[in-house]
Amino acid sequence: MIRDITLGQYYPAESFLHSMDPRSKIVLTFTFILSLFLAKGAPGYGVAFLFLVLAIRASKVPPRFMLKGLKAVFMIILLTVFINLFLTPGGAVLFQWGVFKVTRTGLETAVFMALRLIFLIVGSSILTLTTSPISLTDGIEALLKPWEKVKVPAHEIAMMMTIALRFIPILLEETDKIMKAQMARGADFESGGLVKKAQSLIPLLVPLFISSFRRADDLALAMEARCYRGGEGRTRMKRLSYTRVDVAAALVVAAYLLALGLLARWL
Repeated sequence: MIRDITLGQYYPAESFLHSMDPRSKIVLTFTFILSLFLAKGAPGYGVAFLFLVLAIRASKVPPRFMLKGLKAVFMIILLTVFINLFLTPGGAVLFQWGVFKVTRTGLETAVFMALRLIFLIVGSSILTLTTSPISLTDGIEALLKPWEKVKVPAHEIAMMMTIALRFIPILLEETDKIMKAQMARGADFESGGLVKKAQSLIPLLVPLFISSFRRADDLALAMEARCYRGGEGRTRMKRLSYTRVDVAAALVVAAYLLALGLLARWL
């Protein structure tokens, strides 16, 4: 399951989304995430689903590779469904067992919240899967550039965010190696209830933290050895520029938002 997390990974390919300017992809991704909170009812989520399918096809990333990232957050989605299913009042009662009851409003809310989480995770994964770390850093820095007038360290923030994203798959791979090493020595991470499984993961934390600090120290030494001094005076081999591809993507997102707005008004 640890290897199934796709957030933070980059999938090299030649596609419509890979050729876009990273600034456009960041802005449009956040626009899509915000639009999920505006979608209402089955028609609204249906439009969001069609838009997401179009984005996945345009990325040329295998759908199986993209959707397998949902396995790692399955418990979070299941917990969200459970909470909304049994704790949301209103509407006709569909099922009742003791103090637990499922209402029509609770069922609809649970389904829509699960879809919202799934769409949010897949939409965020598309950004990192189609954008290289260097491009992502440059895009975030360019978007934060205007804030430098009020002493906001745009380059440093962009660098930290990108390093944090890139460390996700590295740390997950390290966790997988530690788990396999401990299982070879007789550790059991599968049997028992939820509490026992959580307790069995505690021995992973110490070696994982040690490995994380060691990697962070190695990264700092490597950056110092290459005379890294932040964004001041830094040049780029490739300059960011908007193209027709970015304009076309913006028009598609605008049409998607218009469709959501019309559906929200009619409903």
